[in-house]
Amino acid sequence: MDFEEKTMKSEKIYEGKIINLRIDTVELPDKKYSKREIVEHPGAVGIIPITDDGCMILVKQFRKSVEKFLLEIPAGKIEINEEPKETGLRELAEETGYTANKMEYLFEFYTSPGFSNEKVYLFLATDLEKGEIKPESDEYIKVEKYKIEDLMDMVIRGEINDGKTIVAIFYAQKYINQNV
Repeated sequence: MDFEEKTMKSEKIYEGKIINLRIDTVELPDKKYSKREIVEHPGAVGIIPITDDGCMILVKQFRKSVEKFLLEIPAGKIEINEEPKETGLRELAEETGYTANKMEYLFEFYTSPGFSNEKVYLFLATDLEKGEIKPESDEYIKVEKYKIEDLMDMVIRGEINDGKTIVAIFYAQKYINQNV
């Protein structure tokens, strides 16, 4: 049996700076109809910055949507006509002050496919050079450096709640175990 939903109608109800919202009317496999609320996002890049001594650079910032400070990998929205690698290099420099002499594409994943098409492209940044942080005018960021083992413990204790960061920490642990 084919379980694909066929879009019969699509209506954009909101266009914003970061996201758009649309409502799709779909025909289900049993020929009934349903509505799907879809958050459209242009995509984002997440960076796993690993220092020469095997530590990971993260940023701490207040996230209004969850009303708390989160520890996260440097990340940001892909701008129009920007390639994911360009986004990664730009966001790494803006949010952490670091530049990467090596930036390797790893993989991509959907963050919440039940309601959003947002895709995150994950990159590994190594051979880092420290510089000056240059956040956007509405960003207030604290740069922090951690050993991977400490980050793994923080994930297990529930102290790190951001999905892309948890994925990145698990990848970083594998990378450190194989390369450092």
